[in-house]
Amino acid sequence: MHIDEFQRLIEAIYFEKDNARGLAGTHMWFCEEVGELTRALRRGQTEELEGEFADVLAWLSTLASIAGIDLEEAARKKYQAGCPRCEKTPCACG
Repeated sequence: MHIDEFQRLIEAIYFEKDNARGLAGTHMWFCEEVGELTRALRRGQTEELEGEFADVLAWLSTLASIAGIDLEEAARKKYQAGCPRCEKTPCACG
């Protein structure tokens, strides 16, 4: 699945509810999910990591949708040439 396909899937599932909550309220839910990912990483709960990473990606996608941002296009613009500062892959910034 491509990033744009995932973003559209998350929109189909959650956009109406998340958009009604608004950017600020939805961002709070995103932060909670990042906290759950952090906790799983800290505790070494490898069996939970896949789900937590997926949850963070889903909430990031819905935030981008509410803000009118196409994540795939944004990522392509910023990172296609490599590091945004030095434009090298791998990054050669010191």
